[in-house]
Amino acid sequence: MTNRFGLAAATAALAFTLAAAPAFAQSAVPPTDTMMNEQVKSYDWVRPQADYVRKTVMIPMRDGTKLFTVIVYRKGTKDGPILLSRTPYNADKMSSRNRSQRIEEILPVADAEFVNDGYIRVYQDVRGLDGSEGDYVMNRPLRGPLNKTKVDHATDAYDTIDWLVKNVKESNGKVGITGSSYLGFTSLMALIDPHPALKAAVPQSPMVDGWMGDDWFHNGAFRTFGFDYDLGQTVKKGGGSVPRGGGDEYTAYLEAGSAIDYANAYGLMDLPVVRKVLEHPSYDAWWQGQAVDKLLGARKLTVPTMLVVGQWDQEDSYGAPAVYQALKAGGADNVSLVIGPWRHSQVNYEARELGPLKWEGDTGLQFRTQYMKPFFDCHLKTNAPACNTPPVLTYATGKGGWQVSQQWPAGAYTPLYLGANSGLSWTKGAAGSDSYVSDPAKPVPMLPRPIHMEGEEWKTWLVHDQRFVDGRPDVLSYTTGVLDKPVHIMGAPKVDLHAATSGRDSDYVVKLIDVYPQENSADPTMAGYELAVGIEIFRGRYVGGFDKPQALEPGKVYDFKWTLPNVNHVFLPGHKIMVQVQSSLFPLYDRNPQSWVPSIMAAKPADYVKATETVHFGGEDASAVWLPVAGQ
Repeated sequence: MTNRFGLAAATAALAFTLAAAPAFAQSAVPPTDTMMNEQVKSYDWVRPQADYVRKTVMIPMRDGTKLFTVIVYRKGTKDGPILLSRTPYNADKMSSRNRSQRIEEILPVADAEFVNDGYIRVYQDVRGLDGSEGDYVMNRPLRGPLNKTKVDHATDAYDTIDWLVKNVKESNGKVGITGSSYLGFTSLMALIDPHPALKAAVPQSPMVDGWMGDDWFHNGAFRTFGFDYDLGQTVKKGGGSVPRGGGDEYTAYLEAGSAIDYANAYGLMDLPVVRKVLEHPSYDAWWQGQAVDKLLGARKLTVPTMLVVGQWDQEDSYGAPAVYQALKAGGADNVSLVIGPWRHSQVNYEARELGPLKWEGDTGLQFRTQYMKPFFDCHLKTNAPACNTPPVLTYATGKGGWQVSQQWPAGAYTPLYLGANSGLSWTKGAAGSDSYVSDPAKPVPMLPRPIHMEGEEWKTWLVHDQRFVDGRPDVLSYTTGVLDKPVHIMGAPKVDLHAATSGRDSDYVVKLIDVYPQENSADPTMAGYELAVGIEIFRGRYVGGFDKPQALEPGKVYDFKWTLPNVNHVFLPGHKIMVQVQSSLFPLYDRNPQSWVPSIMAAKPADYVKATETVHFGGEDASAVWLPVAGQ
């Protein structure tokens, strides 16, 4: 019996083996040929286990141009609001921060709060860059005198939103727009003749007026750092920073001469964007026609808008407050303003500190979760919560903490007068003056040398300790006594400088400084620190109007007026307030030759001359900085 069962088992096993052999042979994979080409055409790094959907599409514009667009949302998203950003910085890279299967890891850090709450995140390359078709114009003007085509950033935003709400089935048909710097500019442009589905906007540190106070000029003084940006942004092959090497930029710009001499030395005049800027040294119709605050101020704002800027924004400090003031002047009641303790675009990153300054927690995260997202939620969600947006939200540096105000500025302007013996006083003193010699061959540096306008040095230069120039013979410093009570300012300090020059032109730089006590064992870094609360320049030839450059009459006292950046700052008891006056801030701003030339950017070596600058105080020519003092 055992043998019979053994024979039956062996027979069954043989039958199974014979039956299975053909199937096994059919499924076997032959060895890979050693000489097979090992290059693969593509690899989809978004794997099936990813917790998100990531799509790329080419969205057609009204002129037939197609724009590369990335759409990202968490799997299972339904009825989600769309949050759009239009960028010149590569939408594909911006939406793939890490090659991960987690949505929080592939998108920028600031997106996490949104995609984790059902938002659909969209990034798009502006026309002419990266994956998008068409021609690239860096500051493409609105359709009109400067743009004879039928398309601009306003129409591209409209057409993009129209496509998204019709084709992204996971959305609820409501769109918000946001982004910082250039993306802030495209966010603002979307507000002109907006698509009906655009329900809210948060432009951050937007480029608004490149001549008045954003990237390219400040009050007529040319900002040289733009050359590197131009070369990196507009050249398809060979672009990047200007190839001047890694040495001191102070030396590089000084040895080159004028801005045009520098541009010629490195072939930058071959770039249309450089030529366009240098061909318009004054605030002419070309600049005025591109000023976004003027464009928006001439229209009714129909989209609720939250404008955001950093108090120490080293690139675009002018734009957001200028748009706010233009819209409020037109009666807008759906615009708010936020000023955080940040450098340029730091709102979208960890923001616990800036240089040596420490804040109460991550102020960027605080703003995004407590204010920005609730603002979008109440305008974009299907079952939206009630809106409770602060009219003005600012962070009180010096003291700490967020503050809500009903208007901006939120202080009463009070003059702080320059006076004798390098003093500052709340009362006007006797008439007098101080003088210094400004030498274009030895301009006042913006930072201790060597200077490199990049990385952390660039990001934090506005909060650098100003003791490195205090005491220079070409820098005047005026100081109060030790404060016995806090001085809280909320607004943009106003400079009223009565000065004369022995030359035919001059620049004036004014710094408002918080001088810390000399002893500080709790934080030795800040002992005696001279913190620049605000720094701004004025090119003297524009004293009669920014569109009316004029030679200055030697020895004549002029009243130069301009504003410092907007701030919420508290000068604490035990501190002092200081005002510094100088005539250069190099190499960020090109040197004023101090003789008369039609265009400073085209000055020749012989045009640069020394000049004696005289600052008047007291009496009829009382120089002052008007501070927006709160709580009086």
